[in-house]
Amino acid sequence: MDIASGPLYLRLLVVIAWLGLVLAIAGVVNRRYRPNGNGTASGAGPRSSEAVRKVVHIGTGNVILLAWWLDIPAWIGIGASIVASGITLLSYWRPILPVINSVGRRSFGTFFYSLSIGILIALFWPLKQPEYAVLGVLVMAWGDGMAALVGQRFGFHPYEIGGMKKSWEGSLAMAIASGIVSFGVLWMAPIESSVSLGQVGLVALGVALLATTLEAVSILGIDNLTVPFCSAIAAWQLTHWGV
Repeated sequence: MDIASGPLYLRLLVVIAWLGLVLAIAGVVNRRYRPNGNGTASGAGPRSSEAVRKVVHIGTGNVILLAWWLDIPAWIGIGASIVASGITLLSYWRPILPVINSVGRRSFGTFFYSLSIGILIALFWPLKQPEYAVLGVLVMAWGDGMAALVGQRFGFHPYEIGGMKKSWEGSLAMAIASGIVSFGVLWMAPIESSVSLGQVGLVALGVALLATTLEAVSILGIDNLTVPFCSAIAAWQLTHWGV
């Protein structure tokens, strides 16, 4: 049986199973780097905490692909976003999500991330153009995720904007990942037949530059909202304007 055309409960089970798998992987990684009895562990520290957080960040972002493929109704996506936003907001005062919020800096990024998914679903699902919501979320998931991982491991050329420390290596990773994601989603999507492959490439380039700039100037995790929202809107406008 084709799961994508199956009953709604079955499609939801696939989504829930994926999220469970992501959290399970994050839990294994977290235990691997948890300090032992003498307070040390191989790889323990801010880098390992950030790595765990990005496993969840990228993995949960990919759920938007499942929602697109399985044609999950908008009301379910919006409702899940509201619940997730509430839980993540509460977790800043209660240890509900200690792994995600334990990177040693004040940020509402997880809350904004959950909120952005609901906003994009509410905007593009009713228009029958979910690919733009998918693009925005995946740009944030993979672009920001790779920026953090590459920047922490290979960020040998730092720069600072408004007190936010970044690296050129991380920003380059953000741009490359965002461009690949944008091109891939638009190439797979049934966009206007008048849009050529070259135009799709130009749209992807524009989105990559915009997303990288927004990520570089963000504070308090606001890029988790501005990057997916602005990337989706920019891709939608550029595609329909024919670049």
